[in-house]
Amino acid sequence: MTAFAVHPRTSAAGRAPSRRHALFAGLCLCCLPTLGRAAESFAMEEVGPGIFVRKGLIADATPENADAIANIGFVIGRTGVLVTESGGSLADGQWLRAEIAKRTAKPVTHVVLTHVHPDHVFGAGAFVQDKPVFIGHAKLTEALSARGEFYRKRLVDLLGEERTGPVVYPTMTVTDTAEIDLGDRRLTFTAHGPAHTTSDLSMIDSGTGLLFPADLLFVNRIPSLDGSLKGWIREAERLKALGAARAVPGHGPVTVDLAPALADLAGYLTALRDGTRAAIAKDVPIEKAVDSVAKAQRDKWALFDTYNGRNVTVAYQELEWE
Repeated sequence: MTAFAVHPRTSAAGRAPSRRHALFAGLCLCCLPTLGRAAESFAMEEVGPGIFVRKGLIADATPENADAIANIGFVIGRTGVLVTESGGSLADGQWLRAEIAKRTAKPVTHVVLTHVHPDHVFGAGAFVQDKPVFIGHAKLTEALSARGEFYRKRLVDLLGEERTGPVVYPTMTVTDTAEIDLGDRRLTFTAHGPAHTTSDLSMIDSGTGLLFPADLLFVNRIPSLDGSLKGWIREAERLKALGAARAVPGHGPVTVDLAPALADLAGYLTALRDGTRAAIAKDVPIEKAVDSVAKAQRDKWALFDTYNGRNVTVAYQELEWE
């Protein structure tokens, strides 16, 4: 989802957020049971030949779930394994690494860091020993430098030092597009403009045509805005233009038909944009706008009441100066 701000903002009503809310407000949060119980609650699904994905839960992160809240997985190629998402903590990444070892003895050669949010990057520490190429958006190093240690300390508060893991930086960055060859399949990366965050990276597998948009695509769980609302609407159209029929969303089912999923996303983002613009035009203050904008979308998204208000706040700050 979205990430916690570098310095937690006060709420629209002026109250400082609670410590737990400051940690997870706006973050892509679909939790997992404790990693002790994770093996009982999670399973890898083969969504294409050699492509395995684990579905995260739709909930907030807790000490019991080790921040294993995103859809994570891996692609097995002829020459090695590419991790599509590493997980939300060292413990989550270790779980994923063990799942890879159950299916192949090939080395982990690449780990994708799809954007700055903790539930998508803190599992990377489990793969440092493999010495893979860590792939990220050209803006990711800057984003992690600004936020990474803040995120890490908040996760330590929640999970403990031994389960959190280090901040891992990309060793290969993508400014526009890039390609990785795993011997029998190619993975093509696209660096997106500010949208869900300022560091969103998507990927397409040549063998199956499957798109991995990460948190540029939320399904069932309310999208969380941490970059640019107008930019996200543009980048959603760009995803559509990539020509994929199926996708692995950052949160939601392990695979979905892309067109209807993007339509649902656009419906929410458009309602958020139009409702916020209308509130600004009527001089509705931000603290009242958070209680009214996009409410017609409420029954369509899990965790709506938890995150819509923050989305309105971010959208209001972007759109009031149009």
